[in-house]
Amino acid sequence: MRIAVFSTKPYDREALDSANLRHGHELVYFEPRLRLETAALARGFDAVCPFVNDELSAPVVQALAQGGLRLLILRSAGYNHVDLRATAAHGIVVTRVPAYSPHAVAEHAAGLVLTLNRKFHRAYARVREGNFALEGLLGFDLHGKTVGVVGTGKIGTVFCRIMVGFGCRILAHDPYPSAEAEAVGVRYVGLNDLFAAADIVALHIPLTPETHHLIDHAGLHRMKPGVMLINTSRGGLVDTRAVIEGLKSGRIGSLGLDVYEEEADLFFEDLSGTVIQDDVFARLLTFPNVLITGHQGFFTREALTSIAETTLSNATGFESGKGELYTVELEEVRGGAR
Repeated sequence: MRIAVFSTKPYDREALDSANLRHGHELVYFEPRLRLETAALARGFDAVCPFVNDELSAPVVQALAQGGLRLLILRSAGYNHVDLRATAAHGIVVTRVPAYSPHAVAEHAAGLVLTLNRKFHRAYARVREGNFALEGLLGFDLHGKTVGVVGTGKIGTVFCRIMVGFGCRILAHDPYPSAEAEAVGVRYVGLNDLFAAADIVALHIPLTPETHHLIDHAGLHRMKPGVMLINTSRGGLVDTRAVIEGLKSGRIGSLGLDVYEEEADLFFEDLSGTVIQDDVFARLLTFPNVLITGHQGFFTREALTSIAETTLSNATGFESGKGELYTVELEEVRGGAR
C-alpha cells in the first residue's frame, strides 16, 4: 500500500522503516501535521498514518476521502482526535494501536510521582550551581500512602502494580474492574470516595465526551487538600483553568502532566527560540510544584518498535484481508470503549 505518514520525526521513520522490511509498503513521510491545509498531500494514497495531534475533523476526513483514502492507520491508542461519524460515512476503515508498551507510560507516571515528591528536578538544578541546601526539597514516604487510580486498563493496571511495590494502598475506579489489579490488592470504589481518600490521583483513561474535564472545580473540591495529581493520558481530562485555581489555593499540592489539552501547537516541536503564546500553559510553568513533560510517556525503544509493527500489520491485514485488524468502530465511542 502507498501510505502517507504525517507528523513524522527521525525516530518515527527509523522505527517504521525497520518494521516495514517485513511488510513492504511504500511509506512517504511528511513532517507537517495533518490538517485541512495539508490534507492535499495525501491525495492518491491508499492509506494515511496520523499521530495524536493530527486533525481528523469532518472536513479533513472529507478531503482525504475525495483524494481516494480507504484506510486510516492511527499510530496511537487514543482516537479522540478522529471524527468517526465522518469516517464511517465515507466508508473509511480506522485502525489503531490498542497496546504497545503499557510499561512505558505507567513507568513514566511513576517517575512523575517520584520526581514531584522528592523534587529531583529542583535538586539537580541546585547541585549544578553548587547549592547543596536541602530547604524546599522535603518529600514524604510513598509507603503507606493512598493512591487513587482512575482507569485500570493495561496501563493503569501496570501503574497499580508499580505503586503496590512502594507499599501504597491502591483505590481504583473503572466501570470494568481488572481481575489482575484486584489480585495485587487493588480495591474498587466510587469516584467520589477515591477523590476523598487519595493522597495521589493518577488518570489512566481515554478521552471521551463523558470523561472530558473529569477533573474540574467540583472534582478538585472533593479531593484531599495537598493532593498530587498525575495525568499521562489525554489533556482534555483536566480543566486546566480549574487546576490553576487549585494550585493557587493549595488544594493541589503538586501536579505532573505529560499531556495538555491545547498541546497540539506546542508538543513535539522545539519552541525554545520563540515566545509561547498560550497564556494558560505559561501560567502553569510559573508554579514550582508543577512538572510538565512533552507527551513522552510512550517514548521508549520497545514502545516505538511495537507501535510501528502494529501500525504496519494493520495495513497489511487490511490489504490482504487476513490477520487481525485493530479497528475502531463508531459503536465503541457510543459505548465508551476503553
